[in-house]
Amino acid sequence: MVENLLPSRFQSHLQRLDPKRRLSSLLASHKTLFFTFLWIAAFGSVFIWQRTAYVAGSVAGPVGVKFTIFGRIKPTQPLPRLRPVVFDLKDFGGVGDGFTPNTEAFERAVTSISKLSGGGQLNVPPGRWLTAPFNLTSHMTLFLAEDSEILGVEDEKYWPLMPPLPSYGYGRERPGPRYGSLIHGQNLKDIVITGHNGTINGQGQSWWKKHQRRLLNNTRGPLVQIMWSSDIVIANITLRDSPFWTLHPYDCKNVTIKNVTILAPVTGAPNTDGIDPDSCEDMVIEDCYISTGDDAIAIKSGWDQFGIAYGRPSTNILIRNLVVRSVISAGVSIGSEMSGGISNVTIENLLIWNSRRGIRIKTAPGRGGYIRNITYKNLTLDNVRVGIVIKTDYNEHADDNFDRKAYPTLSGFSFTGIHGQGVRVPVRIHGSEQIPVRNVTFRDMSVGLTYKKKHIFQCSFVKGRVFGSIFPRPCENFDVYDEEGRLVKPAAESNVTDIDYDI
Repeated sequence: MVENLLPSRFQSHLQRLDPKRRLSSLLASHKTLFFTFLWIAAFGSVFIWQRTAYVAGSVAGPVGVKFTIFGRIKPTQPLPRLRPVVFDLKDFGGVGDGFTPNTEAFERAVTSISKLSGGGQLNVPPGRWLTAPFNLTSHMTLFLAEDSEILGVEDEKYWPLMPPLPSYGYGRERPGPRYGSLIHGQNLKDIVITGHNGTINGQGQSWWKKHQRRLLNNTRGPLVQIMWSSDIVIANITLRDSPFWTLHPYDCKNVTIKNVTILAPVTGAPNTDGIDPDSCEDMVIEDCYISTGDDAIAIKSGWDQFGIAYGRPSTNILIRNLVVRSVISAGVSIGSEMSGGISNVTIENLLIWNSRRGIRIKTAPGRGGYIRNITYKNLTLDNVRVGIVIKTDYNEHADDNFDRKAYPTLSGFSFTGIHGQGVRVPVRIHGSEQIPVRNVTFRDMSVGLTYKKKHIFQCSFVKGRVFGSIFPRPCENFDVYDEEGRLVKPAAESNVTDIDYDI
């Protein structure tokens, strides 16, 4: 068994030893490994103890203790005071046993904070806090302590119904009203949801099953939804098992999402997008890990005629330093609901692994709007079926009243530093005569392929340019320049589709 864990050159060396020498060698190796592990573990425990003992800022409440794996007692992370007034959920009758409903405790706490001129902080201590949906208020910090978990009730009768979003005009899955989110806020300012990596758990399993069996009459609700609000920070928490989209900022400004982990099963959890910026402006998403049952991130701005009429674009969005996975859909998507327009988006330093698609832009006739000035930098694709997708025939509509001639415009896409391995099709850009894709640039691309076919770089109705070394070889629609920007080969006008959906 030990030999099977060793490199082959060491296995052959062990096989040449006589039994006594072999036994002595193994004992010596085990002894060395044991003391090495002991030293590393001891050093690590000291490092962790020192790290968790320090928290910047004032501290509210006493410091608890817990045991390490070596029996050393160390302090738990004290809760910082981030607002002038700090409350504990237990002060309002909260019970963290995972069974007792805490909806009224949350509501009483939020009401108390709403009456404070300088705002307040609600600490959710360690425990499992079952609740129906509740609303936040302005100038509020919701702080989830280490080992705390907010649990959404599974029975949909406790989830309120809300009107369809004005830029969708439809519940998204069903006509008429939609279920609200577990944690909700609208028309607010200065909202913080943070903690010591506490968890908000939507317990979405029952929702997914009912949706798949068509037992729900209304669209499922998101886990966290903030609407028509500004100055929002969501950081240092875990969001998991949302009934529907996980984190949905809608028509918000000045939003920061940082150090957030978002989890849902990669199959069997339909439409559990990670983060869906929707008609949002001035937003940063960074340092997150997302693995869900749909797009890890999907930037949106309304659906067909409703989104065109609402007219709120998503713009000035920075997404960076993420690890994402989407077995069903894509790591980062733009669209398909983009009728209000999407522009000035930078996506950089991404690892996309074990996914159906890496990055995707999707739209269709009837959407209207635009997608422009989108920059991708330093993308690593690891075991991805299709790396880069631009799709213009994503024909899913709210109803039959959309304008068939509302063609979106797509222009200004830059791809720099695209690398990876285990990719089946690196690029698939599927423009059309009505929706051509213009001004596409590739620089510094090298992707290891798992499939050998002539049209591995697939194009139709696209124009652009490539600079320097690009692998695999781009299609003929691109002007080819050298590293110094000198034209080497002009594009050949070709609008015959090379798209092959069989691969």
